Amino acid sequence: MIHFVDTPEDAAFRAELRAWLEQHATRKTSEQQLASFGAIVSAEEDPDWVMRSKAWQRTLANGRWAAITWPHELGGRDATPVQAWIYAEEMAAYDVPQGLYTIGLGMIGPTIFTHGTAEQQQRWLPAMLDGSEVWCQLWSEPDAGSDVASLRALATADPDTGGWCLAGQKIWTSGAQHARWGLVIARTDPDAPKHRGISCFVVDMHHPNVTVRPLRQLTGGTSFNEVFFDAVDIPPEQLIGPLHDGWRVALTTLANERYSVGALAQQMAPEPLLALATSWTIDGRPAATDPLLRQDLARVYTLSRLLELTNARSLSRLASGGVPGPEGSIVKLAWAQLSTLLATTALRVLGPHAQLAAADEPVAGRWLTAFLYAPANHLAGGTDEIQRTIIGERVLGLPREPGP
Repeated sequence: MIHFVDTPEDAAFRAELRAWLEQHATRKTSEQQLASFGAIVSAEEDPDWVMRSKAWQRTLANGRWAAITWPHELGGRDATPVQAWIYAEEMAAYDVPQGLYTIGLGMIGPTIFTHGTAEQQQRWLPAMLDGSEVWCQLWSEPDAGSDVASLRALATADPDTGGWCLAGQKIWTSGAQHARWGLVIARTDPDAPKHRGISCFVVDMHHPNVTVRPLRQLTGGTSFNEVFFDAVDIPPEQLIGPLHDGWRVALTTLANERYSVGALAQQMAPEPLLALATSWTIDGRPAATDPLLRQDLARVYTLSRLLELTNARSLSRLASGGVPGPEGSIVKLAWAQLSTLLATTALRVLGPHAQLAAADEPVAGRWLTAFLYAPANHLAGGTDEIQRTIIGERVLGLPREPGP
């Protein structure tokens, strides 16, 4: 059963959050609403984005709204998954910087307070919470993308210090150019089976032997990076979890990554596109009156509604005390498809104006950025093919693909 009405507790949570946001943030303008998704993917090109993000993070931390799902004793609110969804839903209506702390607070923080020691939690979590330190996640490699366990980065034990010496390369690292710390997985026992002999470490991104090279994207932006480690020393106190058991630690991070996609889906509601199609004219008539465009708009609405219902089903299970089901991969796959469909349809609505950059045409420029960024959504967090394999094997019970 799917529940669409907030419980009394969740309604009180929503009211408290909404009242706080009204005092500390500004609602999005109609123009910002018209291209909310495009605005998100182009945010990092704003030179003031990092500064504004840090200031907003301090404000959130002061109000205990910075990481609501964290335990209360660590600065969170012990919020439920349903309340986390409410938080994302309400926050989407306000003009606030988002994205700089998503990886740290949503993925790495939970990994550290699940697998880290008390000393590690005290050392890193407060600065993560108040925004004074940015984190990145160093998982993928040139030959280990979706198949992360095929990694080759090597951490060799240093008998003199009791720590490790890290060498190798990571790629597609979001926000590495802004990060003070990174969570990295590396092979510590090359002779162990594929998913064993891997360990998880915190690495100093300001170490002189760490090189970060931004990767220029279709959008012109550089939100992704490649990172090189050339004999980077890692102290023993920066091992997260047991030695050689890093894959289990990494699974915690990956689980939180896929769960966070549900919140991202809040940013791809069809209303901005439908409003654009209604207000934009083609040959003197609203674009929405074109019969072919109407079919595309209907597909956008249908897919977004199905995505919303799938998320609601998952949240209803969690609210009833259940555990997350297979919807994570379904949501991730549908979310990637919707991002492409939204942007492609918007460009059809805009016609020649779709070629203009944001400086010339703010609304059109944001949708163009969304279109150019959309292919990345089919790769990040697990490719479409990986998600289909998970759905086929774990949901539908189909035979496993033969191994190489």
